[in-house]
Amino acid sequence: MSLTFPAREEIARLTARMLLEIKAVDFNAAQPFTYASGLKGPTYVDCRRIISFPRVRSTLMDFMAATVMRDAGFEAFDNVAGGETAGIPFGALVAERLGLPMTYVRKKPKGYGRNARIEGVMTEGSRVLLVEDLTTDGGSKLSFVDAIRETGASCAHTAVIFYYGIFPETTQRLADHGVQLHHLCTWWDVLAEARAQGAFDEATLTEVEAFLTDPRAWQAANG
Repeated sequence: MSLTFPAREEIARLTARMLLEIKAVDFNAAQPFTYASGLKGPTYVDCRRIISFPRVRSTLMDFMAATVMRDAGFEAFDNVAGGETAGIPFGALVAERLGLPMTYVRKKPKGYGRNARIEGVMTEGSRVLLVEDLTTDGGSKLSFVDAIRETGASCAHTAVIFYYGIFPETTQRLADHGVQLHHLCTWWDVLAEARAQGAFDEATLTEVEAFLTDPRAWQAANG
């Protein structure tokens, strides 16, 4: 393994640039996107696209491994767990870079056989890094962390490529659960890079900035 440790700001800028280049992010204020929650917004991200772009995929996983080691420590983990489904390939790639066993966590027990939520070998006392593609408000992470802890392992860190960065309670919610969040970039980084590139018209970027500044007010005003 040979990793470099770019400045956080450079990691954020390059991550945003790559997400824009592979069209993993989109802005559309005229026809807002509907989120899983049922609410609408002018921003969209699909980190699953990353797995189909080898150079982007490799660079981002290098960034994630470097970020985790810089923030948490070089010998801080014994196991890397990917969250079902989008986190599984990224968990595998990070585990490879860190030279660690890889597992994955199901959203719910599969309902037959061992009825397990953890696949692979996770032993009691293991220090586990949970890897996911993104986090919005941190909610899904808590369920995965609880499943890991039920095995007798510990999980005090989760790493994602993309963190929305617009709901201030997210990091505190995770911290209250004993989990530190590590991420590569946020919507603010993507907005800055989109502006630098002139990737969208100014009216769209202005609407996106209004949404990012106060998403709930924007949603209330735009249905």
